[in-house]
Amino acid sequence: MKPIQVGLLGIGTVGSGTFNVLQRNQEEIRRRAGRGIEIAMVADLDTTRAQAVVGDKAKVVGDAREIIANPDIDVVVELIGGYGIAKALVLEAIAAGKHVVTANKALLAVHGTEIFKAAAEKGVIVAYEAAVAGGIPIIKALREGLTANSIQWVAGIINGTTNFILSEMRDKGLDFDVVLKEAQRLGYAEADPTFDIEGVDAAHKATLMSAIAFGIPVQFDKAYVEGITKLAGADIKYAEQLGYRIKLLGITKRTDKGIELRVHPSLVPSKRLIANVEGAMNAVVVNGDAVGTTLYYGKGAGSEPTASAVIADLVDIARLHGADPAHSVPALAFQAHTLAAAGNELPVLPMADVVTSYYLRIRVADEAGVLAKITTLLANAGISIDAVIQREADEVGGEGSTQTDLIILTHDTREGDMDKAMAEIQGLATVLAPITRIRKEELN
Repeated sequence: MKPIQVGLLGIGTVGSGTFNVLQRNQEEIRRRAGRGIEIAMVADLDTTRAQAVVGDKAKVVGDAREIIANPDIDVVVELIGGYGIAKALVLEAIAAGKHVVTANKALLAVHGTEIFKAAAEKGVIVAYEAAVAGGIPIIKALREGLTANSIQWVAGIINGTTNFILSEMRDKGLDFDVVLKEAQRLGYAEADPTFDIEGVDAAHKATLMSAIAFGIPVQFDKAYVEGITKLAGADIKYAEQLGYRIKLLGITKRTDKGIELRVHPSLVPSKRLIANVEGAMNAVVVNGDAVGTTLYYGKGAGSEPTASAVIADLVDIARLHGADPAHSVPALAFQAHTLAAAGNELPVLPMADVVTSYYLRIRVADEAGVLAKITTLLANAGISIDAVIQREADEVGGEGSTQTDLIILTHDTREGDMDKAMAEIQGLATVLAPITRIRKEELN
């Protein structure tokens, strides 16, 4: 059969990786796909750089719309990123009857409902394995491999930058600001790392996994998002002493009241495999009623790991090209007409209604009666205490210190109740600094 003709929009890190891997493994890929896959055109504003990558093996243009307008192009691969021009180009490619492969988690998390609807109406595929966890095939696992299961929860380390920072904070005993600068120097963090360190990138990915796992529309606007910027080295150390490690997790859970969708730092028991995922690596844990708990681990970013996912999508499209669109796997795993109904039955819960357990670090005056006042306020809010540890004042502030840290672990409680109790505790004259709260996830 005639090779599938691909147009590549953007040939930066992932685009060049995609081109190179496809060239290197083209014979094996052809054997798997049943036909060849050729990148025939590449669009990039830096045409000189693009030409240096592709040589004479593809036509290079500066205007992406030349690719979309070319009737010979079967698939458009969007690797530009962002919400702006990328959205317009994806919708134009769909309107032109072309399949789309994208690594753009931000675009799909915010505008996925519109994009998937347009693709369904046109009878084309929008594939996005590369949008979540790079080279880890978590989208395919959720959409296909676990399709027999009622998924109970998904929890993932899905941002390598923040995992690298937290790993370094633990290993070297340093605070966040110091490690961030080192991460930027080494290239693990962007010059503007806001999307990573504030949890936004992870929330984009968690939003997509939630939609696939539970058959609900993508609803990024309802995700709770909290980053790692307020974590102190002391919290990493105390967690370790208690048998936990702190990870930034993207979490989505099915409950009787609805779906939880949240990203925040979490204490995870050190014995869990995911707690031992270090550096810039990613990992996702999925719990299904039939299969139990499964773990997916690997590189979540980078040129060739992400290219691996892009090319896997191209192979899927090559296998289905020309087939009845109804035979393809639905974009969000569930048949499109069921998503709205499922969304009505399973609303995304506000964070105040989420139930979990907590780690609290409270800097207090080292005097009698302080602990009793705090535990009374927690009891009055119906919050049950699992453990209390009081650090020695000398350990916290040096010799002669008049301040100490109280570490409190709670049993499960509703977040709204914890908010009220924390406000009352914060108002005590003997509480000397903002309270640190970190949610605790057992993941069992």
